[in-house]
Amino acid sequence: MLVSGAGIAGLACALELGTRGHDVTVVEYARRLRLNGTPIDIRGDAIEAVDGMGLRAEIQKRRVRMSELTRFVDSAGEPVARIPMAEVSDSDDDIELLREDLVRILAEALPDTAAIRFGDSIETLTDDGVSGEGDGGVDVRFASGRTGRYDLVLGADGQHSAVRRLVFGPEEDYLRHLGVYFALADHPGEASSEGPNSIYNVPGRMAGLFRYQGKAVAVFQFRSERIDYDHHDLDAQKKILVDAFAGYRSWRIPELLDAALADPGFFFTSASQIHLPSWHRGRVALVGDAGYSPAFLSGRGTSLALTGARFLAEELERCGGDHTAAFARYEARQRPYVTFAQNRVHSGRDRMLPTTWAAIAARNETLRATQATPDSPERTTPRRAGGNAE
Repeated sequence: MLVSGAGIAGLACALELGTRGHDVTVVEYARRLRLNGTPIDIRGDAIEAVDGMGLRAEIQKRRVRMSELTRFVDSAGEPVARIPMAEVSDSDDDIELLREDLVRILAEALPDTAAIRFGDSIETLTDDGVSGEGDGGVDVRFASGRTGRYDLVLGADGQHSAVRRLVFGPEEDYLRHLGVYFALADHPGEASSEGPNSIYNVPGRMAGLFRYQGKAVAVFQFRSERIDYDHHDLDAQKKILVDAFAGYRSWRIPELLDAALADPGFFFTSASQIHLPSWHRGRVALVGDAGYSPAFLSGRGTSLALTGARFLAEELERCGGDHTAAFARYEARQRPYVTFAQNRVHSGRDRMLPTTWAAIAARNETLRATQATPDSPERTTPRRAGGNAE
């Protein structure tokens, strides 16, 4: 079996399938595991999924509470409000941890039946079951020139999935841009400093500084119509970010932009969702962002990757050799989780990126009033916090 992508979805698939006796090859375009990224959340039934993998105890050890230390701040850096965690969390059982920790935990747990091949990617796919030439498998040609034949191919290669493009068609046919872009950069000059995590708003934009486990990162979001850019051209992406914040020099925005410009590992992406009528065709299926990206605004991309990998592996096991039935059952189980996650993004966008100074002030006032209420959920079940604004 072939899995494209060694992110959370791909590693979870390799682990779930490998431990059930499948021989799994994971092919990854990058030359090593991608470890950058802000902390992520494992929520709801995804907690049961990692429990079933035998990883919950290790994940709990790596738990961070970065959000509890985050505040919206004004231009002087003074806290003005917290994120309403009772609204954005599923429960106090949610687990927040660094993306790099989860990636490492999954990779280290892979059985001998699963192997990762870095620095390569899928170039062509020929599915016998779809082409009518046979019924035995999928012939794959890789960018390296290698070839292989596999019983099944799983696309777990993210929002810009090559497998999805090859099997289902161009990305623009399925992508829904949500009008927001996200950027992340290391800020080594702040790594040893202390203080709360801060989020600052100007109209339609936010800049933040987060600290965790001896690291500091500059985080940005901004509203924008869809922008065409080369996903491998970091200089072009950095220019897009700088242009988005042109004219804004309050709080620490210039300093954070300088950190972004200096970071060779700069990360930039859009808040976009993938909507497909089906996540499988022939002997190929999609898992995680490749099939149903909910966008980072949902806070549920990691959870969907984990439940998707588990449901797919369980259904392949239950259906024996009938991959068609297994794929259909996987989709039936996962679809409600995806629908819920994808429908959650709009309130998060409006909360994090008010469009005017008046809207920023109103958001802050509402949050302060709610958090000052003695019987509010934030007071009775504190778990995490956030902050924002002018």
